[in-house]
Amino acid sequence: MNQSQRQEFFATLKAQNPEPTTELNYSSTFELLIAVILSAQATDIGVNKATDKLYPLANTPQSIIDLGLDGLKQYIKTIGLYNGKAANIIKTCHQLLELHEGEVPENREALEALPGVGRKTANVILNTVFKHPVIAVDTHLFRLSNRTGLAKGKTVRAVEDKLMKVVPAEFKQDAHHWLILHGRYVCIARKPQCSTCVVSHLCDDFRRQQKKVIKA
Repeated sequence: MNQSQRQEFFATLKAQNPEPTTELNYSSTFELLIAVILSAQATDIGVNKATDKLYPLANTPQSIIDLGLDGLKQYIKTIGLYNGKAANIIKTCHQLLELHEGEVPENREALEALPGVGRKTANVILNTVFKHPVIAVDTHLFRLSNRTGLAKGKTVRAVEDKLMKVVPAEFKQDAHHWLILHGRYVCIARKPQCSTCVVSHLCDDFRRQQKKVIKA
């Protein structure tokens, strides 16, 4: 996919969804941080079901600490890897209070220093809340970027670095959300919905398949 095709790719996604955003439920930066920590290897739907019950009772670092580890687990036990996630969330809450006055920092280094927060989670917070033009690469973005030819790479970081270079500046702020939604509902892993994809004509993989059909 060349630069003019990338321009068309994102312009098309923007026309279809002018204001994309996360599907995680949250009403504060802290709530989003906890939701993103919980979302690792879990669905947004599953996370929302848990946090919709948790947040009315505990949605600040101190109130989650007050629940205690076992109390927190009761709210998130339907989510995969909940034991480790609960431990990290409690540690993160303590760190936010001790180092950041209970506020989520707008700084990559400080975010990644929080237990349970890696580069992807930090990018989600920086992009969604603080409006930094960064791109969080998850399994959906990794698959879609390689399949379409948008930004090929053998590792998540390689794909992120390539996306940051090739995504047109005017689309970079919302690129993460357009791509994750497209990967989640259209460019899915096993049976991509190419017949209903609005950007299939720009996709390297789809065009290769079409050539094979023609030759056959």
